[in-house]
Formats: sequence, C-alpha cells, structure tokens
Amino acid sequence: MATPSSMLDNALLKKHRQPVILTPHHGEMAKLLKKDINYVETDIVRRSSDFSCEYKVFLVLKGARTVIACPGGEVYVNTTGNPGMATAGSGDVLTGIITSLIGQKIEIKNAVRAGVYLHGLAGDIGAEHRGEYSLIADDIINFLPDAIIEIS
Repeated sequence: MATPSSMLDNALLKKHRQPVILTPHHGEMAKLLKKDINYVETDIVRRSSDFSCEYKVFLVLKGARTVIACPGGEVYVNTTGNPGMATAGSGDVLTGIITSLIGQKIEIKNAVRAGVYLHGLAGDIGAEHRGEYSLIADDIINFLPDAIIEIS
C-alpha cells in the first residue's frame, strides 16, 4: 500500500500488518526522522536503510539518485531519472506505477524496483523530447509506454 509519508505517525508505522511503501523526498524524510534535511543528505543510503529496517517498510527516497530500501536490508540506487522530474504530480505517477505493478501480481520488492526504474526512464525519454525544464508529470505518463518498450 502506498501512503503519503507526510500523513504518518511513526509510532503507527511499527504496528502495520500489511506491506507499506513510503515514497518521501528528502524534505519529507527529514520530517519522518525528526531531523533537518542536512542529516538526511549526509548519507541517504544509510538513512534509508536504517529507517526501512527499523519500521519494516519499503522506502523509496526520491532524489537525484532515488534510493530504494527494503525491510530485509537490501538497498538499491536507481540510475534513471533527471532533475526535470522534480515537478508537481511526479511522485503520484510513481506511486501509480508501483501499485499497478503490484496489482499485476509482481512481488512487492520487484514492483518497487521496476516501478522506480520505469518512472525514471519515462522521465528521461520525456526530457529528450520536451526538455528537462518543461517536463511535467503528464509527460512521464505519456512516455511510459516508450520506457516499457525500451526495456522489453
């Protein structure tokens, strides 16, 4: 289940019974950790991994290189995406891609990894056609079929 990280109480996170996927950006992650953003950005891999393991959640820390941390301790750094994707609605598109893959019965860890990669790749293709500065969330959606074809 994808949940907006800004709406969560950390104490409730420890009580979940179903898989949880959080997709914060660095500022939201700082709020979850009750620290400043510099703390998050000094070691995004460690902060992501520690949080994911402590709360037993899948964490997608969105940024220049999105970090995916799994409750079992695995950490992945995504290689697709670009600064133009830091636009309103882009995170909603990411959540939709991930939940769509889960709905297709893809195992959660693989759905999160594939969803983040496809999201970034669609954003990269969109930036090639529209430019990073004019990229909007709809472009990511519109170029998603091209991203799927590219990895097929």
